[in-house]
Amino acid sequence: MSLYTDLYESKKMSAHDAVASIADRSNLILGMSVAMPPAIMEAVASRAKQKWFTRLNVYYMHASAAAIESLFVPELMDVIKPHPLFMSGHDRQLAKQGYDQGEEWVHFVPCLFHQAGRLLTESISPDCFVVTVSKMDKAGYFSLGTNPDYGATVVRKAKKIIVEVNENMPRTFGECLLHITDVDMIVENSPPLMETIIGGGSIEDEKIGHYIAERIPDGATLQMGIGAVPNSVMGQLDSHKDLGLHSELFSPPMVDLIKKGVLNGRQKTLLPYKHVYTLALGDRAMFDFMDDNPSIVGYPVAYVNNPSVIRKNHNMISVNAAIEVDFTGQVNSESIGGHQFSGTGGQLDFVRGAYASPGGKSFIALHSTAKKGTVSRITPHITGGAVTDPRMDVQYIVTEYGIADMKGRSLQERARALIDIAHPNFREELEKEAHEMGMM
Repeated sequence: MSLYTDLYESKKMSAHDAVASIADRSNLILGMSVAMPPAIMEAVASRAKQKWFTRLNVYYMHASAAAIESLFVPELMDVIKPHPLFMSGHDRQLAKQGYDQGEEWVHFVPCLFHQAGRLLTESISPDCFVVTVSKMDKAGYFSLGTNPDYGATVVRKAKKIIVEVNENMPRTFGECLLHITDVDMIVENSPPLMETIIGGGSIEDEKIGHYIAERIPDGATLQMGIGAVPNSVMGQLDSHKDLGLHSELFSPPMVDLIKKGVLNGRQKTLLPYKHVYTLALGDRAMFDFMDDNPSIVGYPVAYVNNPSVIRKNHNMISVNAAIEVDFTGQVNSESIGGHQFSGTGGQLDFVRGAYASPGGKSFIALHSTAKKGTVSRITPHITGGAVTDPRMDVQYIVTEYGIADMKGRSLQERARALIDIAHPNFREELEKEAHEMGMM
């Protein structure tokens, strides 16, 4: 028996009893994505329906299905006030439903990902943090498992900590540990963890992946975002040697490369032989691979995504996606038609960190067109309303038609290079617009 068994039992209670301690008009912070605690959120929703709260500000990123089905439903929007730091599809849908009724239901908070922990502990009062954790070990430690991200910072500074212990949450290393003496209440609940499955890529994704993969040297350290393009890149790295990982995201294709010996961290400058991440999205097999695996280490996003840390890895390679790019090289990855579509996330963190790395490269990938080929993603001006990556920071822009290097190029040279990788159906029109703007 653990020395901490009695303490564990004294703090264990039902979800409904645990959330009774959450004060009205307070700030509730949810663990991110996989780490969102289903039983606790359902209990909070139940109290909201019973009007125990008049207002509850809820801060989070990447809402899980459990959060969507319990807390973030139209009938609770008079009480629950969602404050996402990154807009998901459900957040967009909920926001639209509110707009249609003349109300503001979703309160988006702009944020660079590496600053999320500081924002949630300094810019707001972290009244209560609820999160899913692994089983307690014999030393009295839980693990944040898939999600150190902002959780590893908030869990040190929130006024109240309620954990939901899930036997399926992997036990991971790094700075993922939380001791029982720092926990206020414990709820037990072990449903399957949320899984994220990315389907196979398109021909365009494979072409983009090829352009990027052939520019990744042996010994490089990788950061890969989520989606078909990063997966296509990783699917074309089997012949590479001694790659490392320092990535915001840990995902199933990385497991495949680790098993093949391609990702081994042997030549990493920072934390060699360790696969560094701050959040994990994947399937059950990936979670099992992570469990008790000392080579996989999770750290707070304040560390993993800090450009001054990223740059310490030599030959750092960053791959992320975009919605549109204008003639000057400005990148919009978060807004469509003036409406918030997603968020800045960690893209700019890695764009800056990778380029600052000795030998580092930053790639922004996008299909040349949208809306079934009717709209060019290479455009004279940013139409979405937000600039995620300033033109001074952007290095490589990649479409299925090639790569354009923005560094060291004049505005006119940038426009020419970008038009050359635009879809052929739009190049003549884009050239005309560039001439009219005096950029060609």
